[in-house]
Amino acid sequence: MSDEPSEVRTEFEAAVGFPLDGFQSRAMDAIDRGESVLVSAPTGSGKTLVAEYAVARALASGGKAFYTTPIKALSNQKFAELSERYGAGRVGLLTGDISHQPRAPVVVMTTEVLRNMLFARSSILDDLAVVILDEVHYLQDPSRGSVWEEVLVLTPPSVTFVSLSATVRNAKDFGRWLTSVRGTTRVIVETHRPVTLHHHYAVSERGRDGLHVLPLLRDGSPNPEGLRLDERQARQGHQHKHRQRFRSPRRSEVVEELGRAGMLPAISFIFSRATCDDAVRHVLDDSVRLTTGEDRERIRELAESAVERLSDDDLRTLGYGPFLAALESGVAAHHAGMVPAFRQAVEQCFAEGLLKVVFATETLALGINMPARTVVVERFAKFRGSDTSALTSGEYQQLTGRAGRRGIDTVGHAMVLWHPATPFRLVATTALAPPPDLRSSFHPTYNLAVNLVRRWSRDEAVALVSRSYGQWQAPADSVSLVAQLDRRLAILDERGYLDGWSLTPRGEHLAAIYHESDLLVAEVLRGAVVDGLDPIELSGVMSCLTFESRGKAEDAPTPRQAVVVERLGAIETMAGALRRDERRFGLRRSRRPDGGLARAVVGWASGAPLDRVLRDAEVAPGDFVRNIRQLIDLLRQVGQVAQNSATADAAEMAQSLLRRGVVGADDPAGLGSALPGSSGS
Repeated sequence: MSDEPSEVRTEFEAAVGFPLDGFQSRAMDAIDRGESVLVSAPTGSGKTLVAEYAVARALASGGKAFYTTPIKALSNQKFAELSERYGAGRVGLLTGDISHQPRAPVVVMTTEVLRNMLFARSSILDDLAVVILDEVHYLQDPSRGSVWEEVLVLTPPSVTFVSLSATVRNAKDFGRWLTSVRGTTRVIVETHRPVTLHHHYAVSERGRDGLHVLPLLRDGSPNPEGLRLDERQARQGHQHKHRQRFRSPRRSEVVEELGRAGMLPAISFIFSRATCDDAVRHVLDDSVRLTTGEDRERIRELAESAVERLSDDDLRTLGYGPFLAALESGVAAHHAGMVPAFRQAVEQCFAEGLLKVVFATETLALGINMPARTVVVERFAKFRGSDTSALTSGEYQQLTGRAGRRGIDTVGHAMVLWHPATPFRLVATTALAPPPDLRSSFHPTYNLAVNLVRRWSRDEAVALVSRSYGQWQAPADSVSLVAQLDRRLAILDERGYLDGWSLTPRGEHLAAIYHESDLLVAEVLRGAVVDGLDPIELSGVMSCLTFESRGKAEDAPTPRQAVVVERLGAIETMAGALRRDERRFGLRRSRRPDGGLARAVVGWASGAPLDRVLRDAEVAPGDFVRNIRQLIDLLRQVGQVAQNSATADAAEMAQSLLRRGVVGADDPAGLGSALPGSSGS
């Protein structure tokens, strides 16, 4: 066996078909030595090749490999890629609502699924050799980031990790922490992009067609010509407040300029779903057509394949006709408000080079493999819940990381469009700024607290929390994470989930609830709030624990069933009591329940047509599908932990009623009902 690693390496490199970059070779050397690795490198640089080698090494040694991702869409993509490489029978998939071949030697999963397996001490973990944490910088996500740290701290010591990250400034510090919890971890930092990126700034003048494009940088500094543009704009603004000389380029002007300069295909990032859709309409209204007859034929083929499981009525409701017409012109939108089947059609057409312009929100930049020759940033600011502020250097790098296709383009292009609130100097200094630090967002949850009590002694639990990256980064005078844990434990003790350092039966149930509102879900089940409901009513009531309105929840249509309204009110009361306790203990407060989708959910579970349900929902089709899937996952857990057998049965039946039509239409290879449950326990 001593020469096995070299044989695996030789075969792997031969199959790649091109010489490895230095950082890839160094990372693979570390894997051959049995070390964990952290690879911090720009988007599109080839980090995933390191992960694929780790999978090949694990399989050659008779071990298993888990490939974790932060989002379901990326899990689906990796599942398809690895199935093609290793064969469909050797690759499994585990997400919130899919459990397919969980005991395969290679399993793709969302990171939460692995965390849940670790708490449950699942037998699926047997023979696990390596875990790939794709997009590990997600650990700074405010709502979900804790999961990555829990996985890194809790996974058995024998397992090595391959952590893939976007470029971050403090990669070495993060690597030192990884070494402290995982053993020797080699930090591989690559700053070089495989395809050189050229930065541009585009502006138009009032009364003139076309646009003026100038380089953003010159000799590593802001282009003086652009700085003079700022000065002229400032003088003009003082002298003639209502007669701006400059204007933002029209979208069709941008597309025409990119086509003329040989800079298509392009992704234009717009931080508004509605504006993405408007952009497609504007470009088509200006008679832009970027495809050949042969292109259009193939586009129709791919689109029809993507939506084949949707009914004609649903397609009409979703606007398939205009969507297809735009695709055939080489133009599309891509955002979370679209149903997954439509997004998949866009991704497949773009991957084959058939689409020339995609107007997308930033969700496209989060791992999905859709590189372009050019990335356009239409507005250099985004809304952040309460205010609007300029993009950070990290956000700009994440977006422009899509520019330049390895093996196709010699250079990639990033173009920022002029706007009164986007001075040239701001864009140039952001482009030149170093990447941000990776910051922990770790916080102990109620579920983590009871699982620590369930599996470890108090001293061991304190040690585990103390080993988090959050504690590693915490300033000396901050409230420690151990103190936060103690406060969670105090609330659980008051509410009867603990008996000293032991779980009560109530605590055992909470340990199996993996959800943002974990304790509230447990309280709802304990308080019999959902007992006596039929599957349709149960679906509507439980939706308040998964849905969060983008607008005002009080404006949502009220469910027609009095029993649903009554139970929603009871849950709101329970949530208020819990939030008061959290305020008393100085903890971040749990999210309020939101019954805004309940009426639509009741309609969907009752078999109502999609068009009527969406009118009740007052949410975008893609949001509706995502929320129903989250609800299905919660109902699956309710079916497993509810003590009332009738409630458990109703939860099982509710899942079947909800998983129909557009909700179940895009499961990879139709895997949605392959196996019950996906917690991996």
